Amino acid sequence: MSAVGTNTANGAPAAGAPSLGGLGGILRLGASRVLYETRVYFRTPDTVFFTFLFPFVMLGIFTAAFGAAGNIGENADGTGGISVGAYYLPAMLAAGILLSGVQNLAIDIAGEKGDGTLKRLGGTPLSPLSYFMGKLGGVLVTALIQAALLILVARFLLGIDLPTEAGRWFTFAWVFLLGVITCAFLGIALSALPRSGKSAAAVVIPIVLILQFISGVYLQFYVLPEWMQNLAGVFPLKWVAQGMRGVFLPEGFASLEQTGEWDFPMVALNLAVWLVIGLVLSRVTFRWIRKDA
Repeated sequence: MSAVGTNTANGAPAAGAPSLGGLGGILRLGASRVLYETRVYFRTPDTVFFTFLFPFVMLGIFTAAFGAAGNIGENADGTGGISVGAYYLPAMLAAGILLSGVQNLAIDIAGEKGDGTLKRLGGTPLSPLSYFMGKLGGVLVTALIQAALLILVARFLLGIDLPTEAGRWFTFAWVFLLGVITCAFLGIALSALPRSGKSAAAVVIPIVLILQFISGVYLQFYVLPEWMQNLAGVFPLKWVAQGMRGVFLPEGFASLEQTGEWDFPMVALNLAVWLVIGLVLSRVTFRWIRKDA
C-alpha cells in the first residue's frame, strides 16, 4: 500500500500526506489531475453543453439556416463553391478550442477560487505545475474528443468532404495542439480577472463572444472591415481559425485572407507568442488564495 494518501474528491494528495518530491512526483500528480478534470468536465451538464456541444449546435444552425442560399464562393453561373456547412466547419473547430480552453478554464478556476477549492489544494503537496498539468491535460483530452466527433458529424451527417492529403492533416495536428495549449494557458490567466466565482461567467463570456465575432467564427472573415480584421489579428483565435480554414477549405479560398494566402508561418508564430504570454501570465497571476480574500 502506498504511504501517500490521496483525496479522491479533488485528485490531490490528502492534507498532511508526505510531499512527493522530484519531477516524477509532479508528473504522477499531474496525470491523476488529468483524469480527475476529465471526469468532472463530463459530469457537469452546463459545461458540456456550452463548451462541448455548442459548436455542434452552431454548425447545425448555420447549415440549416443558410444552406438554401447556395454555396459560398460559387461562380456567377452557380457552379463551384462549397456548402455553408463546409465553410463553417473550421470556424466551429476553432471555436471549440477557444471555449474548451479559455472560457471553460477561466470560469472553472475562478469558481474553484470562490468556493475554497484552491485554498484546500494549497494545503496539499500538489504543486502549481501539477495543477496546471491537470487543467491542460483535461482540456487537451476533451478538445480532442470534441474535434473528432465534430469532424465525424460533419462527414457522415452533413456530407461535408474532408481533406485527403496527409500534409493537411499534419497541419491540422499542429494548429490544433498549439491552439489548445495556448488557449488553456490564457484561460488560466483570465481566471484571475473575475472578482468572484459568481461573476466569472459575466466577465468571461462577453470577452469570448466578442473574439468569436471579430475573428471569423460566426461571420465570414473576409467580409469584415479591415480595421476589425486587424484588431482580430492581435488575438490568437483569428490565427487558429485561419489555420483551420487552411486545412479544410479549398486552396482557392486563400485569396480571401488578408495576405491572399494561408500564411501558416504567421499562424505558428502568433500562436507561439500567445502561448508564451499565456504561460507567463498564468504563473504570475495564479495563487491558491486570492490576495483580496
